[in-house]
Amino acid sequence: MWRLKIGDGGDDPYIFSTNQFVGRQIWEFDADAGTAEERSQVEAARQHFYSNRFRIKPCADLLSRFQLIREKKFRQTIGAIKIEDGQEIKKEDVRKTLRRAADYMAALQASDGHWPAQNAGPMFFLPPLVS
Repeated sequence: MWRLKIGDGGDDPYIFSTNQFVGRQIWEFDADAGTAEERSQVEAARQHFYSNRFRIKPCADLLSRFQLIREKKFRQTIGAIKIEDGQEIKKEDVRKTLRRAADYMAALQASDGHWPAQNAGPMFFLPPLVS
């Protein structure tokens, strides 16, 4: 299974960095990584991407999401808000939705502070937001 590796502070003698690899992300293959359930989840995500590759271009970075959320043992505890057509939007609904989004984005944040993405950078930060 492919695993996301976040910059480790420069322990690799063959790679040079002036910023201790902050923000660096590479993928490494580990044939023994993950449980059978996790490998099944990854295979289902791969199949979904393959089946929809001409309709939805971004991969949504599902593999890195699975890994980061699992490592942090993240569980969304803030309930979703459903707004019906014509329903008034209350301040508390907005606050709750923003808290929910902030919690989720914090779970996706790497240990060195960056958000791993297929296309990283301020102009290309859509794949992690695509569900």
